[in-house]
Amino acid sequence: MSAISGQAKMESWSSRLTFLMASIGFSVGLGNIWRFPYVTGENGGAAFVLVYLACALCIGVPLVMSEWAIGRRAKNAASASGSFKDLAKQNNLSTRWSGVGGMAIVAVFMMMLTYTVITGWTLDYFTMAVVGEFNGINAERSKVVFNELMSDPTRLLLWHSLVIVIIMLVNSKGLKGGIEKAVSILMPSLFICMIVMVIYAALVGDFSAAVAFLLTPDFSQITSQTFLLALGQAFFSIGIAMAVMVTYGSYLPKTASIGQNAFIVVFADTFVAMLAGFAIFPLVFAHGLTPDAGAGLVFQVLPIALGDLPGGQFFSAVFFLLLIAAAFTSCIGNFEPIIAWTAEKFSITRKKATLVSGTIMWLLGISSVLSLNLLQDFHPLAYITLFEGKTIFESFDYISASILLPIGGLLTAIFVGWRIPAKEMQAELGLKKATFRLWQLLIKLIVPVAIAIVFISGITT
Repeated sequence: MSAISGQAKMESWSSRLTFLMASIGFSVGLGNIWRFPYVTGENGGAAFVLVYLACALCIGVPLVMSEWAIGRRAKNAASASGSFKDLAKQNNLSTRWSGVGGMAIVAVFMMMLTYTVITGWTLDYFTMAVVGEFNGINAERSKVVFNELMSDPTRLLLWHSLVIVIIMLVNSKGLKGGIEKAVSILMPSLFICMIVMVIYAALVGDFSAAVAFLLTPDFSQITSQTFLLALGQAFFSIGIAMAVMVTYGSYLPKTASIGQNAFIVVFADTFVAMLAGFAIFPLVFAHGLTPDAGAGLVFQVLPIALGDLPGGQFFSAVFFLLLIAAAFTSCIGNFEPIIAWTAEKFSITRKKATLVSGTIMWLLGISSVLSLNLLQDFHPLAYITLFEGKTIFESFDYISASILLPIGGLLTAIFVGWRIPAKEMQAELGLKKATFRLWQLLIKLIVPVAIAIVFISGITT
């Protein structure tokens, strides 16, 4: 059968290990290694980490379980919108619930329009690290290097195009031939690079200061903004409401334990984020640099820290190789539900769907590239208060991460918690009665209320 909708139900993960590597690989991306450290640095260190852990366990785990259950329970679809629609029809519900899956696909598509561009930055910085560009670099020069990259549309477009081509090649080969093979190389590489960087940071950096920063909470730093950022980080990092977990769930055998695997994925995702902190902050503190350097922490501050240290050129290359591995595992995961939807919607083969969706993503991604330089003063939605001053790149990021993901997570919780019969969900999740009641409490009350409060707070402040 040529369409992915037919292939999806014949395909399944080769093993639990490959499924976990793919799911962890999707979750463990730039959100952990680039975003988590700087958000932590800007929001009180350990205090933010504790709030993030609470969000990951109480909101992240139940929603990941829900999305896998939706994907596996659906019988005739692999895409998120198709899975929501199929499950709704099974339970005599309105097929308009497919819009929740559709929203997730739009969110992940818009996210990819910025994510592929940022992935290109990691490739560029890796090449600069290899040739010794960061040796002895100071703050002024580091800022110039970053600004030179941002102001060069040709260079950015080249990297953006290369990223698109690579993920198209991987995803076009399917589950076993493409995704599983890629993550079996990328994930071990990521963990090896991560451990190497943590050991290096412990040896040459101020490791005790990093430990105190990440593990000693100052509860006076916790505000309503802390909860907003922690929840947003959980959605962004774990990959909630991005359609990926639903699609990956459609390839999941009935014998697999959804609950156990959800805890493993969220634990691994959080563990890598913490390791990233232990790899980055010792170097930052050793140079007297500030941990609250914002988004520039990795691309502007780290080169300074590594540039003066023993073996700095080699370890700079290792660090940006780590970022490349993390970025590509997420790109591959993000691309899969887009391909699944395109193939199902237009009844075409995986390869054709990959070509069509990849080409459209490349073309629209050019607008993100140009918004960093030639179109940096163009604010397409400036007439809306929430988007005042936001470029095309920033608008894509805000709509997907701050609007579509929370709404999608909220509606997913309502769908599985209030609309799908409890017996059906318990059977699919495979939980014992007491555990299932805890899941119900979280998904029916805690998750929706928390998301709603944080979302409203976020768009009104």
